Amino acid sequence: MNLAIIPARGGSKRIPGKNIRRFCDKPLIAYSIEAAKESGLFEKIIVSTDSEEVASIAKEFGADVPFMRPEHLSNDIVGTRPVTNHAIEYCIENMFEPEYCCCIYATAPFLQPEYLRQGLEALQQSPDKQFAFSVTSFPFPVQRAIKLQDGGVEAMYPNDIWKRSQDLEEAYHDAGQFYWGSTKAYLSDEPIFSKASIPVVLPRHLVQDIDTHEDWVRAELMYKAYVGDKADKHKAGV
Repeated sequence: MNLAIIPARGGSKRIPGKNIRRFCDKPLIAYSIEAAKESGLFEKIIVSTDSEEVASIAKEFGADVPFMRPEHLSNDIVGTRPVTNHAIEYCIENMFEPEYCCCIYATAPFLQPEYLRQGLEALQQSPDKQFAFSVTSFPFPVQRAIKLQDGGVEAMYPNDIWKRSQDLEEAYHDAGQFYWGSTKAYLSDEPIFSKASIPVVLPRHLVQDIDTHEDWVRAELMYKAYVGDKADKHKAGV
């Protein structure tokens, strides 16, 4: 039995009401709920929120909101892990004990059910691993990064700045979509960003952080180009 947890706080300083603001044709959180439902992997999909408005919309799209998130877990400095663990513990005490849990971000409109399935399968087939989460590659070698310094620029990695791209190791970053883990692993002190985790590599065109207005605009354009067009063709039978 598996549990999905979607953390969705009511407040957002940079993009007010971000989790339920309309993205293309529906509230942003709806995409995560629908992908989790479509995957067929979860006995329960729980949204952890401190907002009645978020809770109402989450229920409208098929998620459960069995509790309102406590105040001490609702400020903007609390990390995701305590929020996820609170939901897991609530589930164990009041519903069932899941074997695997998946934290899914509410700001992941590009989330595809196939990658959720891939993450769970990879974790189930790797008894020496504790977590599996989405990653993607940087579009440019991080070793050739520069920083602005005293009105000019300076290489962040001087030893690598003149090397050819093909001679530099490819770097990856957290894609910010989903984080599978066994219940035991989540409730332990095992860090997710470690050798205990399996990377599920996503194509870059299905990844976009949404933290600023510029991110939002870019994400909508990407969605319409890569995901919306695919969905329209599917509906049309093309």
